[in-house]
Amino acid sequence: MDTVSNFVELKETSKIWAIGSIHSNLKSFSAIKKYILNHFKNSDKLIFLGNVIGLGNNSKETLSSVIDLRFKLMSKFKLKPDSIVFLRGAQEEMFSKLLQLQLAPNPIEILEWMFEHGVNKTIESYGFSENEIKSLASTGTINISKWTSSLNKSIQNNPGHTEYFLNLKHAAYSHTKKILFVNRGVDITRPLSAQNDCFWWGFQNFSRIQNPYNTFLRIVRGYESEHIDQSQNSKNNVVCTLFKQPLSNKNVLCGIFTENGEILDLFENY
Repeated sequence: MDTVSNFVELKETSKIWAIGSIHSNLKSFSAIKKYILNHFKNSDKLIFLGNVIGLGNNSKETLSSVIDLRFKLMSKFKLKPDSIVFLRGAQEEMFSKLLQLQLAPNPIEILEWMFEHGVNKTIESYGFSENEIKSLASTGTINISKWTSSLNKSIQNNPGHTEYFLNLKHAAYSHTKKILFVNRGVDITRPLSAQNDCFWWGFQNFSRIQNPYNTFLRIVRGYESEHIDQSQNSKNNVVCTLFKQPLSNKNVLCGIFTENGEILDLFENY
């Protein structure tokens, strides 16, 4: 995987498949996975729009299934590594910060906030209890470091998991610069090269964008934090959201797009 840039340019593309936030919904993703394996073509590209893990009970298993899909597609079609892209979502960002908890000046407060947002489910899937780390958080840097080391070892014991977290991208776009893929939002007042972490934390009123962002005629994202009328989404010619609130919704949304931004298909749980 390309570790130099935070962005991926998709070249020589027939169709671009994009999968919205999975949030550990293994059953829903398995249906999407089966459909992709049966319909993917040699010149297609695939993007996971972040939040593969978190909230649900099967983070580890879902990530393994995602990595398995990547392996099968790359083997079958002899794809280049950048043909399958993983974007960083809020869940991946929080989990990565959790692995550096020993560096935090206020580990207890950070931990509580992360657990309120679903990160506790991810550590439980790797075999650790929420109460265990909560009790350790107030005992000092050395004990926290020992725990994060144990969590890292557990991640390393699952093939491809460490590499996944090390190679997450901020955004991807077609070589035509007509379609942009992000996790949650983009600051339309800044060029792509000067963005902050609004890619996974969001940007105010992003859903209401009605005009192209620079050359991008369409922005596809994998998460929306608010309840938005789906009919309103379909009328929006710029932003396409592959996620439905509430978070308890178990459906995984997927879209197929051209390199010029046209929507070929939108579906869920095929």
